[in-house]
Amino acid sequence: MVVRLVIGLAMTALALAVSGRRAFWLYKLIKSGQPANDRLEGLNERLKAQVVEVFGQRKLLRWSVPGLAHFFTFWAFVILITVYLEAYGALFDHDFHIPLIGRWPVLGFLQDFIAAAALVSLGVFAVIRIRNAPQRKARASRFYGSHTGGAWLILFMIFNVLWTMFFFRGAASALGVFPYPSGAFVSIGVGQLFGQAGLSTGTLQVLESVGLLLHIGVMLIFTVIIAYSKHLHIFTAPINVSAKRLPKALGPLQPIEHNGAPIDFEDPPDDAAFGRGKVEDFTWKGMLDFATCTECGRCQSQCPAWNTGKPLSPKLVIMDLRDHLLAKAPYLIDGKDMPEEGAVSVKGSADQAGGHGHHVPESGFGRVPGSGPEQAMRPLVGTLEAGGVIDPDVLWSCTTCGACVEQCPVDIEHVDHIVDMRRHQVLIESEFPSELGALFRNLENKGNPWGQNAKDRLDWTKSLDFEVPVFDGELATDTEYLFWVGCAGAFDDNAKKTVRATAELLHRAGVNYVVLGSEEGCTGDPARRSGNEFLFQMLAQQNVEMLDTVFEGREPGTRKIVTTCPHCLNTLGREYPQLDGHYEVVHHTQLLNKLVREGRLVPVAAPDGARTDVTYHDPCYLGRHNEIYEEPRELVGAAGVRLAEMPRHADRSFCCGAGGARMWMEETIGKRVNLERVDEALGTGAEQIATGCPFCRVMFTDGLTQRQSEDKGAGVEILDVSQMLLASVKRGDGASNGKANGEVDALGAGASADSAMQDRRDD
Repeated sequence: MVVRLVIGLAMTALALAVSGRRAFWLYKLIKSGQPANDRLEGLNERLKAQVVEVFGQRKLLRWSVPGLAHFFTFWAFVILITVYLEAYGALFDHDFHIPLIGRWPVLGFLQDFIAAAALVSLGVFAVIRIRNAPQRKARASRFYGSHTGGAWLILFMIFNVLWTMFFFRGAASALGVFPYPSGAFVSIGVGQLFGQAGLSTGTLQVLESVGLLLHIGVMLIFTVIIAYSKHLHIFTAPINVSAKRLPKALGPLQPIEHNGAPIDFEDPPDDAAFGRGKVEDFTWKGMLDFATCTECGRCQSQCPAWNTGKPLSPKLVIMDLRDHLLAKAPYLIDGKDMPEEGAVSVKGSADQAGGHGHHVPESGFGRVPGSGPEQAMRPLVGTLEAGGVIDPDVLWSCTTCGACVEQCPVDIEHVDHIVDMRRHQVLIESEFPSELGALFRNLENKGNPWGQNAKDRLDWTKSLDFEVPVFDGELATDTEYLFWVGCAGAFDDNAKKTVRATAELLHRAGVNYVVLGSEEGCTGDPARRSGNEFLFQMLAQQNVEMLDTVFEGREPGTRKIVTTCPHCLNTLGREYPQLDGHYEVVHHTQLLNKLVREGRLVPVAAPDGARTDVTYHDPCYLGRHNEIYEEPRELVGAAGVRLAEMPRHADRSFCCGAGGARMWMEETIGKRVNLERVDEALGTGAEQIATGCPFCRVMFTDGLTQRQSEDKGAGVEILDVSQMLLASVKRGDGASNGKANGEVDALGAGASADSAMQDRRDD
């Protein structure tokens, strides 16, 4: 007893000293980041996130098989804490049991069950890793670029924890010093095997002591390995989840901050950092993100850029930033003097594939050797040949679709970090794709990305047979909505069809609304997503001042805006509050669906023989960013068509390629994102492709045109949901919005909508 007590305590003290030293070093490193004061607000929601995402494993369970395996493995770590309490107690007393509950058979059963389930889960993980190995699937593997050797080591260590547990407990059961006379079915079974072997009491005592020390020792070694490996997330993930942006890091981008407060662009501090130009410019939450990445590759597998052969992988961006941060840590927190610029040459390191830039190899990743000055002196953004950590092609491939953030099980904020690096490149370095120069000039001089004159903003109304009400300086008391047409709706020919259909539906439903006409200007979304925060602030301030004038005297809750553009929806409703502009903004599909439910619009289904198959594309800024999935689908169903979902839809929808200001940039690397999505839509066999975003419609139209030139997709058309709804409403009596005719068909269409929604929930 004395020998094993001394050995056990000595091992524990040594392991805790080594891992504790590393933990304190990492704490100092993360604390050195810039302030992120808002991460301590909303305690109730943060506690809920801890329960739902950490203990409930909500995001991981979206991937059913690996998610369930991870669920059991996670809970094994939690529940087996009781086994380690018993193990340390056994160092002092053979007959130790946890007070009050230590002999409860249910606890013994739970311990053995979760350990056995974790063993099965290890087998599942092994099969998944073998089947999806980068050597087999290259870029198609979500583990491409991950440290696969380290992952196998972790699986091996978990296996060692589990078998030593059963070995130690089995020997204790055979000796008669096991606290559970029943319940712990595996441990008792192992004990029976020891008994059947005819081992003497002395031998069993030795085996029990060896098993106990092995079990404790393996976990202590595991703890040290975790502290120095990517599996640090076991300890940092709960903290990262609790510190996430609420409700999630999608929708509004955060303003540029200095010392934890938004920068006043009219009088910025002299020492303010505009964006992230160095790794030390990131907030402590950003640095915690880098340390928390599990390298699981879920983000990479969903990324439209990576899936179309581009160099951007959200996972590899975070890994590269982590490697750079760790290399720079001695100079940030350990007091070492930073080498002078140029003192260490990093040029030519591309031959060792130090970053994950343009020339990504098909298997394996090399790195700039070492973790000293040669790593620390690399520029944060720069070409691979110049030794840059993040290649410009990586930075500008992002569509900000948010698929990475949506899928990340530990709430890493990839989009925020990418846009912050873009901000520095645009505002400080003046380094950005040449096409953005024209975009910025058009926004600054003309107030819209197309560079059109403001007087032409009402041209879309000319073909309508009713008068569109235009704001004349005073908002009538009975005006319910301001219809924000948006730049696309005003100047793009296809988007004009959407706003015309929406305006006619509002007119038919008797909704009192006005449009701004020439007073309207770009919300600034493309400027902000491309990193030009200064231009965004200028455009947004102008719009907020104008909208506050329009809504002057209106109480909160009556300052309502409806728009057909998800980007305008997101910016007006979720980003303008940062500039004290508070409005109730809805998407046109939300309002139209409300009107249908209220009976103010009555869609009439086409006869069964005339019904068409339609596939609906979820716009990223409507779906993932603002979680509007149901209303557009209900309208599609109400129009009396058959909904054929694409394999990637709802929160896993594939981007059209236009977000993140990519609408205004050339796409020269890999397959075009819009072609990938058009191919997926055509694969459903649908005759119509519906969407609810003008940018998505442009990208689909371009992609479909190319495919039709290749004799694919003949007869398929692109429509906005509002156009489909208008056509179904017109099937009824126009004078009564369809209420007089086809009541039964209308109800059937509604049932079709409910059925389609139920099918999607089942999926």
